[in-house]
Amino acid sequence: MSEKTEKTKMDPNVKRWLTFSISVIAAIIIWFIPVPKGFTVQAWHLFAIFVGTAFGFMLRPFPSGVVTYIELTATLMLKILQVAQAFEGFSSDTIWLIVSAFLFSRGLIKTRLGERIAYALLQRFGSSSLKLGYSLSVGDLIISAFVPSNTARSGGIMYPIVRSIAHVAGSEPDKNPRKLGAYLIQSTVQNDNIASGFTMTAAAGNLLIVTFASKIANVHLNWAMWLLAACLPAIVSFIAQPWVLYKIYPPEMKKTPEAQKAAGEQLKEMGPMSRNEKLLSLIFGITIIGWATTSITGLSATIIALFGLSLMTLTGILNWQDIITEKGAWDVMFWMGGMYSLADNLSKMNFFKTFANGVGHDIKGLSWPLALAILIFLFIATTYGFASGISHLLAMYPVFLTVAIGVGVPPFLAAFSLGICTVLYQTLTHYASGPAAVYFGGGYVEQGTWWRLGLEMLLMNLVIWGVVGFTWWKVLGLW
Repeated sequence: MSEKTEKTKMDPNVKRWLTFSISVIAAIIIWFIPVPKGFTVQAWHLFAIFVGTAFGFMLRPFPSGVVTYIELTATLMLKILQVAQAFEGFSSDTIWLIVSAFLFSRGLIKTRLGERIAYALLQRFGSSSLKLGYSLSVGDLIISAFVPSNTARSGGIMYPIVRSIAHVAGSEPDKNPRKLGAYLIQSTVQNDNIASGFTMTAAAGNLLIVTFASKIANVHLNWAMWLLAACLPAIVSFIAQPWVLYKIYPPEMKKTPEAQKAAGEQLKEMGPMSRNEKLLSLIFGITIIGWATTSITGLSATIIALFGLSLMTLTGILNWQDIITEKGAWDVMFWMGGMYSLADNLSKMNFFKTFANGVGHDIKGLSWPLALAILIFLFIATTYGFASGISHLLAMYPVFLTVAIGVGVPPFLAAFSLGICTVLYQTLTHYASGPAAVYFGGGYVEQGTWWRLGLEMLLMNLVIWGVVGFTWWKVLGLW
């Protein structure tokens, strides 16, 4: 039986080139389709490269970084982009915020501060993996109230703690990932989406939504109104997600009373906090305060993160060798930077705007509930073309909101439902947002599994927000 299986198993090299050929063929087909009305030849050809890249990410004939390298080279060889355009994604502040998050994680691991936090959480909530999932999510929710960057919050604070807990439990990316780490990764990152939509200041994109809603829909959102509108559906989603994931993507380690005892013993063995742990705690505090006051200081979350990283190197917590050997940071920077370049250039060529305008023309005459459902579906579908939630929001939200208002959707419903979608879809792919890239970069969850779980959680949340949210907003008299 085993010999037969061995004979029928496809040679890895053959499979690699077959899947790569599919990616290339997909790009070629799009390339030679007559350019639709309204699109430029350059934008359409760049879209063809993007489709090929998306297939490469899905089929994975090579690592994502290799696919990105080939994609960038193709745009240059075919003279679709200039060098500066092709590599502009690598100067994105989002990309460098993600890199900084990985290096913050290295600091937590090196000083063992992450272990100390992990042991403390295990000692308090370690009786079950489900309780750990909820406790981490609550921690993220509390922090989200004053850290207006979900990438900074997830990558710089929550991911290192999740990673440390998994490490303590003996769950590593290459050894026993499903024991605990994979579940905690998914539970925390999925609920970060909900935390990001809970308050107006929980994510940088929310502030853009407030601006666009005011200018386009004449809907004036403030902090209290946002919280009131979001609280009920958000609480339902927040409670549901860890439990549903526990059922459909269960950890191998479920009941862990022995983990609590072991954690207490480890804390005693570690003794009092070391100098570097205290310094790192101080640096984290400074960084969090910086992130919470960006609207006052005018300094972006990326600048604050780089400042914190500078303090870590100046105090000797990290050295240059630590930085250059953090492979996960540079791997994510490369493939996500390339995707960012593609998406940003497509946006600058008005590809997405033309697409949305065409959709608006096609759905005129439909009832507004049906039109809104179609718009939400298309709005979410377009996120597959973006390597940044902010980029997608900036390019697509104003256009889709304009179309929604034009076909008769009540202004608040149009503005807020599309706005909430910008946080709900952030884990649809591993490149849809900064937090997704950080957590996926940990290596615990395979890409295909990530996309499947992302879609399943998104569909569940759309039902929750569509039923609970729309009803709640009607009760509040918001539409």
